[in-house]
Amino acid sequence: MADRTTESIVTFQRAFSLSAIEGSLPAGRYRVVVDEDEISGLSFVAFRRTATLFYVPAMSAAAVTRQMIVIDPADLDRALTADLAPG
Repeated sequence: MADRTTESIVTFQRAFSLSAIEGSLPAGRYRVVVDEDEISGLSFVAFRRTATLFYVPAMSAAAVTRQMIVIDPADLDRALTADLAPG
């Protein structure tokens, strides 16, 4: 069974919150890593998400340490959608 990892950067224009993180986070660019396992036994290639990792603080923050937190991808999608909504 094959594994794959994809990495992306998400940008928030305003402060936001995620249920896995206490309090709100500032606007900025954040690194997101998604780990997936291949689903075997199918007649086509498909993957199952096993983890979504969110790195805090923002990449633009001047911090020496970063924390990696496992988050719910649906929660991240809701936060990104809310960030796009008019003020």
